[in-house]
Amino acid sequence: MLLKSSINNIIDAQRDNLSIQETGLPRETFPNIPNLASHALIVSGVRRCGKSTLLYQLLKEKYPGAFYLNFEDPRLYEFEFTDFSRLDEVINDAGVEVLMFDEIQIIPQWERYVRHKLDEKYKVVITGSNASLLSKELGTKLTGRHLTKELFPFSYTEFTLFKELKVGINSLLQYLDIGGFPEYVKQENDEILNYLLEDILMRDIAIRYGLRDVKSLQRLALYLVSNIGKLITGNRLKSMLDLGSTNTIMEYLSHLESSYLFHFVPKFDYSLRKQIVNPRKVYAIDNGIVSANSGSFTDDKGRKLENLVFLHLRRFSKEIFYFSDNGECDFIVLKNTAPKAAIQVCYDLNSDNLTRELNGLVQALDFFNLKEGIIVTLDQTDQIEQDGKLIKIVNGYDWLSSSPIE
Repeated sequence: MLLKSSINNIIDAQRDNLSIQETGLPRETFPNIPNLASHALIVSGVRRCGKSTLLYQLLKEKYPGAFYLNFEDPRLYEFEFTDFSRLDEVINDAGVEVLMFDEIQIIPQWERYVRHKLDEKYKVVITGSNASLLSKELGTKLTGRHLTKELFPFSYTEFTLFKELKVGINSLLQYLDIGGFPEYVKQENDEILNYLLEDILMRDIAIRYGLRDVKSLQRLALYLVSNIGKLITGNRLKSMLDLGSTNTIMEYLSHLESSYLFHFVPKFDYSLRKQIVNPRKVYAIDNGIVSANSGSFTDDKGRKLENLVFLHLRRFSKEIFYFSDNGECDFIVLKNTAPKAAIQVCYDLNSDNLTRELNGLVQALDFFNLKEGIIVTLDQTDQIEQDGKLIKIVNGYDWLSSSPIE
């Protein structure tokens, strides 16, 4: 339990801190944020990707009189559901219309409180770093009363703007290794991303879900971060890492995905059951977290480029699959279940791999009845016609600077 005076003091301290914060780089998602009405706006994304900074930008540029409270403040660790009544008194005294709550999801029954404030005609903005908790709680308590926007670490375009670099191969090679976590881009100290990985595993997963076997969770995460772009199954991970049961592995994978740390891309199949059974490809939320934490002794730039391509696609769509028949196509992107793009990734296209890359892509184009496909490379451009299909070979820096889905 917290006293009203204590809550007031914390709010005042946070407001003073906000007043000296830099607005930061305007994010690409900022112009697309809808005006607040009768719906709560939810901004979700991995820890430390810039959600709080986005709130600062909204506060300073759109809603300068808004009420702001960050629930991850250590002084609020004792905050309980009953303390919302005292928070209400503080809000009433402030006479505001817009409420901004950073990481409110850590407070039990927070969704009931948000629903109550919406009913009172307040405009509400919330950030959160766990996709499943947000969706589960919002789905049951705020049905039809919320809009969601996802925020990722810096895109390639944001990276070049932040670092004041030109779009081209040199900046792409930097982005390939550094990634887009703002603090790491600024300092390039690996410890930042070492601690971030540990923070996500402990605070967003182990503590939140009451997991006792933290070592197994850590081993699994380190294996995945060292094997981006590769196929995984629960059974294979269980036997390779000797980690409990397959059900436990699948539970851990679900938590890792909910925290936005990893994404697991299914093989395309019209049967949902087969999608679930088939191996999935693993991708990390950011290349920097791979560079800083991978246990691999080889720097596989090809898989890092593939990870960048996935992340760029993921900013625009959640309907992403890989295709595998006789050959393989890295990414099939759907929009409202209709196939829109087939994309292959090859760091260096040459005489040794050209036939394989083309065949896998053309098979996918035939299967989905698409007329053209793309091969994303590091620094090559070309155009090939094969079996009546147009194959565009593009360099990574131009492709990452454009919208991948028309």
